[in-house]
Amino acid sequence: MNTMTLWHITGWEFAALAFAALLVGFSKTAVSGANTVSLAIFAAVLPARASTGVLLPVLIVGDVLAVVTYRRHAHWPTLWRLFPAVAAGVVVGTLFLMWADDGIVRTSIGAILLLMAGVTVWRRRTAEADEEPDSVSSRAGRAKARSYGVLGGFTTMVANAGGPVMSMYLLSAGFRKLGFLGTSAFFFLIVNVSKVPFSAGLGLIDGRSLLLDAALAVFVVPGALFGKWAVNRINQRLFEQLVIAATIVGGLQLLLR
Repeated sequence: MNTMTLWHITGWEFAALAFAALLVGFSKTAVSGANTVSLAIFAAVLPARASTGVLLPVLIVGDVLAVVTYRRHAHWPTLWRLFPAVAAGVVVGTLFLMWADDGIVRTSIGAILLLMAGVTVWRRRTAEADEEPDSVSSRAGRAKARSYGVLGGFTTMVANAGGPVMSMYLLSAGFRKLGFLGTSAFFFLIVNVSKVPFSAGLGLIDGRSLLLDAALAVFVVPGALFGKWAVNRINQRLFEQLVIAATIVGGLQLLLR
């Protein structure tokens, strides 16, 4: 029995999942937040809850490729500020998944993403100067890191949708393109790997899902290579606009589905 038969999907549906996996690779090395489109494709082809378990290992493959590509550009003080709050958010997200249905999950996350995009656009229009990454050492920076961290942990646990939330945080903290990509690469590799036991415990990852992941992982690689090529041809302003646009599109997709 092959993977398509096991999941009862057609050739066209597998092609859609393969394209979504390719887009994961591109988002990890170029425009973070673009994989919200992948989230929507996976949820459309597969059962909503099962799709989160299938998508997670695909994301981890993309995270590994992103770390290999941008490992020298990570800002570790920011990461250490975020991790405790993210851990709390993952726990809250796990509890939320135990009782919330798909409609509540989609509406909640979609609203959060649109709110974060709106706040970021407003902050960048009204700020006199961009904050530097080391501003996380201030009291306001620590408070912002905690709030975004909890939201990021929550959204990444319930729907693998933490990318746009953390994108909004890193943009609002004044990260430039390579620092943004390097910091987010390590962040999501660590967070996504830590989510595996929770997802397995909820029955979202099993042998059947891993078999489909093995077939899809190969498509992440060309997407990542294309993203690495494209990011050097995108200026900072366009990069930020694309990240914000991807976040808004992802939020609207979740609200309107």
